[in-house]
Amino acid sequence: MTFIGAGKMAQALIDPLVKTNIQPAENITIYDVSNSTMKHISEEYGGKIQMGSSIPDAVEGADLIIMAVKPQNVEKVYEEMKQANMRDDCTLLSVIAGKPIKNFMSGTGLKKIARSMPNTPAQIGQGVTVWCCTPNIEAEERERIEQILSSFGKSIFVDDENCIDMSTSISGSGPAYIFLLMEAMIDAGVHMGFSRSTATTLVHHTLLGSTLYAMESKLHPAILRNSVTSPAGTTASAIYELENGKFRTVIKDAIWACYRRSLEMGGEDSNVGPGRMPVPPMVMSPSHHPRKAPRGEIVTE
Repeated sequence: MTFIGAGKMAQALIDPLVKTNIQPAENITIYDVSNSTMKHISEEYGGKIQMGSSIPDAVEGADLIIMAVKPQNVEKVYEEMKQANMRDDCTLLSVIAGKPIKNFMSGTGLKKIARSMPNTPAQIGQGVTVWCCTPNIEAEERERIEQILSSFGKSIFVDDENCIDMSTSISGSGPAYIFLLMEAMIDAGVHMGFSRSTATTLVHHTLLGSTLYAMESKLHPAILRNSVTSPAGTTASAIYELENGKFRTVIKDAIWACYRRSLEMGGEDSNVGPGRMPVPPMVMSPSHHPRKAPRGEIVTE
């Protein structure tokens, strides 16, 4: 198994793989432009993880390549991978945002591609990853990919690749929305007179407890919200301000904006969502047609 890119997401994957013995450290090779990063990771596991001297060196003989570089560096990686002696049956697993399967197929020449969208809580084993793959990846290998992605949180397989771009806007980028809400609530607490430490504790546990409560109760969020909201009470006053400020609309617009950007990064038509005019019929290019709804349903394990 080879990792191209050894940043935070790659490290979040490597740690549980080694600790749970899904993949022994001596059977992992990493390559990163930073030699110090590679050396640090290798030393962390007793020097057992191998360090590639180049991308061609790192991927040679690998049955699974996990690509974890930044989207803007993908083309450079492709150039080097084309010079490599890769196995014909090698599978590539991407954890890169905004890059569709067809991009990896044309860029690397590999035929078996799995595309995934994890999120940053994976770094503490609490991530959620949505993934899909090409039909030529057999059931046994799909189980292996599922095991790898589940090692740092929950994984959800989808049949339709469109769902990967959609999940980018909800779960992939979602932590940033939560952190912004968290920041605003903490700052408001400090403004009112709490110490930053106390305000932070209050907000952290409010968000954590509310999430766990919603998950365990399995009730609709509106029901849970109404259970906290008494007529003419303090919560009702707060909700009024949020609704008056178009809180829901701003959140939805942000998610749609993120989805469109993910499509753009993959070279796809981003003319989707509320307020977007459909392309006139006289335009013949298929890439300019509005995107169709995803086929099938999300399958959870």
